[in-house]
Amino acid sequence: MSPMNRRNFAKTSLLAAAAAALPGGRAFADRPAMPATIPGFIPTSESEKAQFPDDFLWGMATSSYQVEGAWNEDGKGESIWDRFVHAPGHVKGSDTADVACDFYHRYRDDIGILKKLNLKSFRFSISWPRIQPTGTGAPNMKGVDHYSQFVDALLEAGIRPFCTVYHWDLPQGLEDRGGWPNRDLAGYFADYAGILAKHLGDRITVWAPFNMPWSFTFFGYGVGIQPPGRRSFPDWLKAMHTVALAQGEAHRSIKANSAKATVGSAYEMAPGYPKTDSEADRAAAERYHAMSNVYFLAATMTGEYPKKAFLTDEPFQIMGYKSGDEKMMKAPLDWVGFHYYSRRIVEDASKTSPVGGGGSFDSEGENDPPGGRDPYTGIRVTMASEGPLTHAGLEMWPRGIYDIVMRISREFNNPVIELTESGCMFLDGPEPAQGGRVPDGRRIEFFRQELSELARAMRDGAKVRSFHAWSLLDNFEWGDGYSFRYGLTYVDFRTQQRTIKDSGLWYGRVAASGKLPTG
Repeated sequence: MSPMNRRNFAKTSLLAAAAAALPGGRAFADRPAMPATIPGFIPTSESEKAQFPDDFLWGMATSSYQVEGAWNEDGKGESIWDRFVHAPGHVKGSDTADVACDFYHRYRDDIGILKKLNLKSFRFSISWPRIQPTGTGAPNMKGVDHYSQFVDALLEAGIRPFCTVYHWDLPQGLEDRGGWPNRDLAGYFADYAGILAKHLGDRITVWAPFNMPWSFTFFGYGVGIQPPGRRSFPDWLKAMHTVALAQGEAHRSIKANSAKATVGSAYEMAPGYPKTDSEADRAAAERYHAMSNVYFLAATMTGEYPKKAFLTDEPFQIMGYKSGDEKMMKAPLDWVGFHYYSRRIVEDASKTSPVGGGGSFDSEGENDPPGGRDPYTGIRVTMASEGPLTHAGLEMWPRGIYDIVMRISREFNNPVIELTESGCMFLDGPEPAQGGRVPDGRRIEFFRQELSELARAMRDGAKVRSFHAWSLLDNFEWGDGYSFRYGLTYVDFRTQQRTIKDSGLWYGRVAASGKLPTG
């Protein structure tokens, strides 16, 4: 998830207007049916037709840094995010993830929430500096033992452990060696992945090497709004290439250490629609898709980067591409995983000179400056606002999940797909007048609409086997600290008390029945 440069909302969403008309902002809790006039939405009567197969895997997702806390316990080393949040000026409210949701100590109770909601899959990540405090060397067995006990607890609850190997918390010791632009990290990462597979691969069968590799390379090294805070487009290109090499090397390392392992992905994806019907904007939208959606997917499936990603071949010289790298990158996935949050509007910027690079405002959001994103892709990407906006300013556009699922199905020979993340930010909290209940009907409507479109994609032939809602818990949302709430469970960060929101209870009913309840 990516954080900063908040959007200036000049336009009030239809959802906000509807919420204002009712006490407590509970528009959709009190009136679940969506008006047919909202762009991109289908009537509730249509969502009632959705039916998911009995073996569909309903799940939720988290990441280690956002929920665990215990930032310096049991031998854990410092991560780049630890260094970043402890410096002033990087996070709203000067929040840190030192405690976060205290998931490190409370995971058994939180697994109990998953079980109560009938969920069968849980996507989590492992903290690299918990396993190798400086990023290399022998494993810290206290960290290994912690995750071993955690995986056992998931299995005891009848929940599939889905492991993301890296969700942004690079050991600071490796950043001190050059970070992801240093191609030596491909080997270090493969060693780390092999340690995990060796110790946990007898029980974990589903692995994704990276979470959102485009985001952490671009925002961390290209425009500097995430750690390590560099602003260098050449460093971004080098980092992406190292990650593509590391993806393939980790794939082989995991499989070498676990006969049960299946390896997939957890990419960010969003359909990019051209701003106009001009040939230039349509070509820009194709470059966006090649770079932002399938750059790393194509690399691992074919050993080659998408030909449409760049305007020229210059980036390949800058990134340090070497003969034989195609063999390192190629490691065809057993299944394809990706997130969906919202769509993008793309226009051509190849005739302009970028001066700053892309920005971001919240998870999955981006708004590039007028000059475009970077000098290599020649695109300018903005967030749409035709549909309703969440409290984070992201447009709710359920049709987008259908479009991206069908496109990936067409382009990659109809692979097995796992939806690794999707969710929305609304600030609904406990209502004392309702016994502490958290009525967040707008989030329910978000999932109802999106899952309706996902069911349609499955009827049209897409092989989707899972859906993971973001997130199990309200958590540390990177540069937004604790000011954003994406959880289906409300967390009072002063007391760590958990309250399952109405959306969580609704999602539990979906998981139990495979249908989309109207109430």
